[in-house]
This record gives sequence, structure tokens and C-alpha cells, in this order.
Amino acid sequence: MGRLPLRRLSPLLVFALSACALPFTEALDAFRAGFRGPPTVDAAKIAPKFSYLRVTNPYGTAILGLNRVEPHPDGPILVWQSVAGEVLRIQNGRLIGASGLLTEWHDVRVPSLPKWSELAASSQAVHWKRERDVMPGYRYGIQDELMLKVAPAPARSALRETDETTLTWFEEDVVTRWASASSEDKLPPARYAVRIAGNAETVVYGEQCLSPKLCLTWQRWSAEQQDRVREKLAGAKGTSE
Repeated sequence: MGRLPLRRLSPLLVFALSACALPFTEALDAFRAGFRGPPTVDAAKIAPKFSYLRVTNPYGTAILGLNRVEPHPDGPILVWQSVAGEVLRIQNGRLIGASGLLTEWHDVRVPSLPKWSELAASSQAVHWKRERDVMPGYRYGIQDELMLKVAPAPARSALRETDETTLTWFEEDVVTRWASASSEDKLPPARYAVRIAGNAETVVYGEQCLSPKLCLTWQRWSAEQQDRVREKLAGAKGTSE
């Protein structure tokens, strides 16, 4: 299948491929079996025991499955994939690669950064540099100077079915960029919501743009959360009939 723009992702419901989960065919069948009526994401029933990522943009929603985990000295890289082949690579809650979309990031170079819990305990912003290759256009070695800091919870977000009082929010803004970079490479700020509990920290939600015109949100997702969404959708339909 050829490359799809993200705005066509809304009907693409997705499966996970973790080694400890169900066989591939069983997972896919279980996912498709959830469709009732129009094939919308919120109406789908997804198989438990899998790891999912709920991804949104202004045009629609998709659920991606965990394809594999790649070891890395600075933290594991989670590779999420859709049935149609769109792939997001996320490390420590940050998008460090994307393929199969209208804008793609390849070979993203990120330094070792402080733990989220250390950032939350500090009032100081952290400045760091990212380097990335962007397609189409063969734009290689784009450098971004970023500033990361604790931020208040936003008034609006795509976060769902999560206790927001358990989260710490961060904002990451591009403060300077490579002199030869074009206006297409200036990105809006990114945001992250992190659950910090003792020594454990999990980025449960993120907002990040691949280009000024292609921004994504993603949220760690489960079958239990999906069931709650389905119940609310069914209840809303019942009251409207």
C-alpha cells in the first residue's frame, strides 16, 4: 500500500505485535470484530494484553500497536505501527522518527537528557540540541535548539480516560534553529504529560509537530480505556434515539 496522508488514518485501526501477546491473526481478528456500524475508532473493540498508542490530528484518530522495542543506551525506542504501514518511533516520550506520512523524520539525533523526575524537581529550563533529516525535500541535518521546562496543564488537550491530577506537564520549544533552515522547519512547541511515581516515570501523552502543518498527539492506550470510550459512545447514541 502506498503512502497515506495522516488525515486518512481515521479508519485505520491497528494491532500490536509484542512477543508476549496473542498471535498476529488472532489479534487482528479480535480488533476487526469490534466494528459495529460505521468503522469509527471509538466504536472499535481492541484485544487486551497488547500495548497501544492512540494518535490524533485535526483530521481524525488512529490506534497504533507496539511492533517492537529497540534497545538503546539512552532508553528503549518504542516502534509503533499501523496496519497501513505508518510508523512512529518514540524514545522517552519524544517522537524521534516517523515514516509513511506526508512528512517523515529520519535519523533523529538526540542527546542524553535528564530524567523527567529531575526536571520536575528543578525550576531551571534545560537547553539542548536535536538534529534530524526530513522528507520530502531531502532536508538533511536540520538542527533545532530547544528549551524544555515544567509547564502548567493546558486548558485543552486530546488526553482521554486518564486522571490528569497524577500528571506533570512539560513544554519544549524551539528557541533557535540552523541559519540555513527554511521556514518549513520552524516547529510549534511540543508538550508532554508524565506520570511520576517513585522511581517510575511514564510519558502517557505527547503533542509534537513533524512540520508546521502536520501536528500529532499520542497517548499510551489500553483495551480498558477503549472499552470506557465505547461505553460512553453507546450511551450517547442511546439517549439520542
